[in-house]
Parts: sequence; C-alpha cells; structure tokens
Amino acid sequence: MPKESLQLEQRQRLQQRMSPLQVRLMHLIESPRTAVEEEVRRELDDNPALEVSEPAGDAPEPQRDEEGNAYTESGDDLQRADYRDDDDTPYYLRRARNYSADDEAPTTVVVAEESLIDHLTEQLADFDLTPRQRALAEYVIGEIDSNGYLRATPDDIAYDATIATGIDISEDEAREAIDVVRRLDPPGIAATDLRDCILLQLNRLEPTPSVKLARLIIEKHYDEYSKRHFERVASLSRATLDEVSRANDVVRSLNPKPGSAFASSRSEQHSQQVIPDFEIDTDGDTIHLTMPNSIPELHIEESFDRMYHAEPKPNPSRTDAEAAAYVKQKYDAATGFIRILRQRQETLLAVMSAIIEMQRDYFLTGDEQQLRPMVLRDIAERCGRDVSVISRATAGKYAATPWGTIELRRLFSEGLGHESGEEVSARKVKARIKELIDAEDKRKPLSDERIYRILTDEGYDIARRTVAKYRDQLAIPVSRLRKE
Repeated sequence: MPKESLQLEQRQRLQQRMSPLQVRLMHLIESPRTAVEEEVRRELDDNPALEVSEPAGDAPEPQRDEEGNAYTESGDDLQRADYRDDDDTPYYLRRARNYSADDEAPTTVVVAEESLIDHLTEQLADFDLTPRQRALAEYVIGEIDSNGYLRATPDDIAYDATIATGIDISEDEAREAIDVVRRLDPPGIAATDLRDCILLQLNRLEPTPSVKLARLIIEKHYDEYSKRHFERVASLSRATLDEVSRANDVVRSLNPKPGSAFASSRSEQHSQQVIPDFEIDTDGDTIHLTMPNSIPELHIEESFDRMYHAEPKPNPSRTDAEAAAYVKQKYDAATGFIRILRQRQETLLAVMSAIIEMQRDYFLTGDEQQLRPMVLRDIAERCGRDVSVISRATAGKYAATPWGTIELRRLFSEGLGHESGEEVSARKVKARIKELIDAEDKRKPLSDERIYRILTDEGYDIARRTVAKYRDQLAIPVSRLRKE
C-alpha cells in the first residue's frame, strides 16, 4: 500500500469583509424609522459621549407670568407641552432630566387577534433548535407575506441575514431554516408558489387514494390540471374521470392563501402603525420630497470631547491609562454612530430621489398605469450605489403621497414589450390580469390561456407561462378553483 504523506499547501484567496460600522450602517439603512429611533435611544442610554444637540441661537430673555415671576419650565418641558400626550412626545424628550415614567399618562391597550408572525414564532418552541437556528427561522418568518408565501430564495435569505446579523450564514443553513418553517401550521405556509402550497398541504393529509392521486397530479401533471384538461390528466395518471374528480375535490378543499386566515397577519398588523420614512407632495409639475426627522441631531458631549483632545500625560498611571482608553472607546463609538446616521439619511434621500426621477409621472398623477418598468439595478446606477444597498434602502419603507401611503417595493417591477414600442411594467400587467379576473363570470372563470389571448390582443408581448406566473404571484388560484 502506498504510504500516506503530509504536505503543506499555500493558497491565496481574496475576500472582502465589511467592518462592524459598515455592517451596522447596512442594518440602519434596512431598518424603518421607528427602529432607528429606538436604536438612537439605546445608544444615548449606553454611550455617555453622545448627547442630543440643542437648537442653535442665543438664549432668549426668560418669559414671565402675570405677576412678573420667571417661568421655571425647562426647554424640554416647553417642547413636551407642544405634544398632546406622552405617546406623541419623542423619546428623547421623555428621557430628559427629572422626567419619570411614573408621570406618563396611562396607555390605552388595544387587544388584537394573534398575528401570523406571532403564531408561527410561538411554534418554534416545539423544535429542538440552537439559538442560531431559531434566530434564522425567525428571520425566515419575517420574510413571509400576508398570504403565507415566501418570495425570497435561500440565497437571498442567507445574504440578507448575514448583512443584518453580521454573522456568516450559509445557503444550506438558510434552506434548513426554511424547511423548519414549512413544517409549521397552518399547512402550506412558506410556499414559493401556488403549486408548492398545494403540495405542502396534501403532504399533511391522511394518504387516502384520492389524496395520493391529487399529489401525483399536482407533482407530475400540474400544467394539464391547471388547464382543466381532466381527460388528459386521467390518461396520464392512469385513473378514471371519477377518480380525478374526487382528487379535484380534495385540492379544492385546500386553502390557496394559508396566511389569510389571520386577521392580523404581518402586513395587516402594521397597516395602522406604518410611519412613512418619506413625505412627497406636488405643486403643479413640481415634486417636493422631505424626510420627517424625529431622529434628533447628535453631537459629542463636551467633557468627552475635551478629554479626548487633551494632551496625554507624560507618565500616566494605570488608572489614567484606563480612563483614557475608556474615553477613546466611547468617543470613537459616538463619532462612528453619528457618521453612519448621516450616511443613512444621505443614502435614503438619494435612493428616493432616484425613484421619483424614474416614476415622475406616477407621483404627479397617482395613476398606477403610469408606472414605468424599474428594477433595483436602475436605481443603483442612478445614485451610484450597490444593488444590495438599494434593496435594503427600499425594504419595509413607505412614502406618504397625496394619493395615499405606498410601500416602495411595490413600485419595482420588470418590463414587458408592447406593440407601441414602449416597455410597460410588470406591475401594470398584473393589475390588468387582476382587473380581468375580478370582472370575470365566476360560473365560467377565465383560463390562463384566455387571459393570455386578451393581453396579446391588447398589444402586450407576453407568454402564457408568464400569465400563469403573475397570477401565482398575485396568489390567485387557477380558474377551476375560482369557479362558483
């Protein structure tokens, strides 16, 4: 037998890693305004080198009451008086000196039904998961839409979770977390499309002959089944028409939108709590963009700034050296935090400005038919930033417009050709598909083939399989399941 030998091998690999500050910046860019406000509050509590900046200007002459006595309210007290109650008061005023939580007015508790996200998260306790696995499963749950579908791929989940947590997450780990979530109730949760949703639910049912046949049909002959070619399905699956009919009854009993059973699913739960990150107003042909700034301006506390820039002692004691190291650590953390807060503001403004530039007609009219095809790469090229940054800057962000509050991600869609020579957005095509289905005769619902022919007659350059894909993305069942 040949002898085994040990040898050293040197390899060179180029790998780019983000610094902790860059990771935190990505996290802040991705976070909505309320989460950033909470982050600022924690930083103010934890870092004594940080301080809220006071408005610039000379101190005014103290105001006096009718008897000539000066008012004793502090500036914070006077600012708090401008708000109706403590729920409206920004947190950085509530944390002012001598302010006690006991002084707050009682909070009205609103009792809501259990949300989908809470319902799924609670079930994770039934699984033997490590803290890392549980955190990743919770991240997957957060990506599920209100209908119960998971639109992100394992690769997307791994990449986004790595950026959000600063911990390297592999695609295999993401896939394992998705598999865990797909085992939760209600059945069909975290499906990628309607076919996948049906299969997930069929796999939970008792394997009767009709269920087994239904599973076979959906796995092997979904195209023919979705077109209601039952004779062809019967021939391919070697079953009778009666058996196919019973299998069809099983499929029709399933829920194509497993998340919709929860009145307070993720999007619905927050629908009354959405705080727009942007405000857009129009004046004729002019569009005005502002970012409501409830995040206070921060600066370095004076004593820390003075100590940081002081000349070092020639022979410092151990206590002096530790104090200097502490001051440097807090000072560096504070300046870094101030810098990434400003970078977040600049990035979001640049991204939103580029979106408005591309979708100018939509923001002037509010007409979704005016939406142009737009993908993340288009905005990345316009504002000179990476696509991943654009993805995070638009995730979970909302803009208040004269036409209502809109989610930024809803403005993105791919383009399709039209006989007019111009590209139209996939969003517009989806809206047309939904319009056709809403107006259909429910006794004779429109098939994907019929919708495809209507759209091509209207000049859209679209394939039948694209119609089926868009219908699935709208979480609309196939025609046979819509029949009444």
